[in-house]
Amino acid sequence: MRNFPQSETLKRLPDQFFAKLVKKLNTYQEKGYDVINLGQGNPDQPTPDHIVQSLQKAAENPVYHKYSPFQGFDYLKEAVAQFYKREYNVTLDPSSEVAIMFGSKAGLVELSQCFLNPGDMALVPDPGYPDYWSGLAIADAVMKSLPLLQENDFLPDYNGLDKETLEKAKLMFLNYPNNPTGAVASEEFFKKTIEFADQNDICVVHDFAYGAIGFDDHKKPLSFMQVPGAKDIGVEIYTMSKTYNMAGWRVAFAVGNPSVVEAIEKIQDHYYVSLFGAIQEATATALLDSQESVKELRETYESRRNILIDGFKEIGWELMPCKGSFFVWLKVPEGFTSQSFADELLEQVGLFVAPGIGFGAYGEGYVRIGLNNSKEDLHESLQRFKKFHQQY
Repeated sequence: MRNFPQSETLKRLPDQFFAKLVKKLNTYQEKGYDVINLGQGNPDQPTPDHIVQSLQKAAENPVYHKYSPFQGFDYLKEAVAQFYKREYNVTLDPSSEVAIMFGSKAGLVELSQCFLNPGDMALVPDPGYPDYWSGLAIADAVMKSLPLLQENDFLPDYNGLDKETLEKAKLMFLNYPNNPTGAVASEEFFKKTIEFADQNDICVVHDFAYGAIGFDDHKKPLSFMQVPGAKDIGVEIYTMSKTYNMAGWRVAFAVGNPSVVEAIEKIQDHYYVSLFGAIQEATATALLDSQESVKELRETYESRRNILIDGFKEIGWELMPCKGSFFVWLKVPEGFTSQSFADELLEQVGLFVAPGIGFGAYGEGYVRIGLNNSKEDLHESLQRFKKFHQQY
């Protein structure tokens, strides 16, 4: 059998962290292990009924059985603009400041291809979402880590960047509420970011995947677009996956700087035609109709988070303050690496967590735990953590 060599582009791609996690989990489950999966960020609740019903009805419309407009239906872009005005008091031009995307993952990868030439540099949060790296690899660009440290509330410190980095950097990724740390951004931080990006001619990409999931005093996480000047220097990526439990629907949008929106639409013209029209109509329904399901979802995640906060405090393990997203960031016990701790948890007590090293070098010493399990599973998980703690 002939073995065809891969392109240099494919060879540059890193191993897909989450694909490796799923494969490892499946291996243990196939062996009959009783495993509680705390490692993935896959919403466990169904899509709200009114959104599903909107899809079902729209699917009968023969207009949607044809190719959709390349850059999406105008009514969906208008719905996005209305959503941002209602939720964040941000005014958007639907025709030039909104791009419909095939899920935020694809859009985040495409952005590096849009703006980076071989050898160009991008600033990437560490720890951070690993798929930022994928786009850089495809573009043959250079990655410069922005360390997210506990002492800085897991916000990057731009003062630590050297002159050469500032001259080479063209793109910067941010993500608040943050995956994996659960940190949130303040208006002061976003103002500093806008000033920094403007001075150094850097395009900012704010990944707002967990925009609806904030806790305590942060129940309404700040949109980057709410801060004056943000639209001048970047875009915000919003996915339907987390806010509306539409992960499998693969729909998201970018809002903000018109030149960035134009670039996204240009590259997508060559990759896709457009989303199935019925999905676009159901997405508009989700954005414009009752938001009660969003409120209930936030309350669900907050109650789950509180179970873990109280449980780990009782055990005596340090849990980072989780102010948003549906993850908690747990320090591993002394004597373990993030990977060895994750391996031992799986082997000894059947708990599957994501090792922090998978999110970057500064993720070492932590593991990520998702809030995508029932309260019953979380209580059982805490019993298993306690058992592990007593053993070690």
